[in-house]
Amino acid sequence: MIAVFLANGFEEIEALAVVDILRRAELDVVTIGVGGRTIRGAHGIVVEADIEDTKASDDGLEAVVLPGGMPGTLNLEKSPIVQSFLDAAIEKGLLICAICAAPSILGHRGMLDGRKAVCFPGYEDELKGATIVSSPVVRDGRFITAKGAGVAIRFALSIVAELVSQERADKIKDSMQCC
Repeated sequence: MIAVFLANGFEEIEALAVVDILRRAELDVVTIGVGGRTIRGAHGIVVEADIEDTKASDDGLEAVVLPGGMPGTLNLEKSPIVQSFLDAAIEKGLLICAICAAPSILGHRGMLDGRKAVCFPGYEDELKGATIVSSPVVRDGRFITAKGAGVAIRFALSIVAELVSQERADKIKDSMQCC
């Protein structure tokens, strides 16, 4: 199961494009609403999560995805359940993915020490110990980070490449007419 966390103020494209593409890859994706099932994005789009955080379990967890946006990133970081899923992912050596401002959550925890990472411009100082790179999407070890909404599809395809294969990611990219 790939856990995609949604908190009030999340960046809609960063979450929903990822969920869409991961489901096109036939991956088991569960959207988890922080504080309830009905979550309002940063641009007023209301989304109903598959489950609320209090009902979430890390049994069968394969990856954690954290969309950015404000105040969504702050709300994710405050969530003990999000933090426990990150702990489980670290303990199990699973893939952890964050885009836009959300890599700051990983940086605050020291999870990016000695790793290449990227984030939305202006949040670089929050990525404690990371080597900031200019690529729009970066994979280093079990971490995938990305700059922001404009690269959400590329971010999602990187996750597919890691969890399934580059060939599957390329097929999805072609079928969606991505340039």
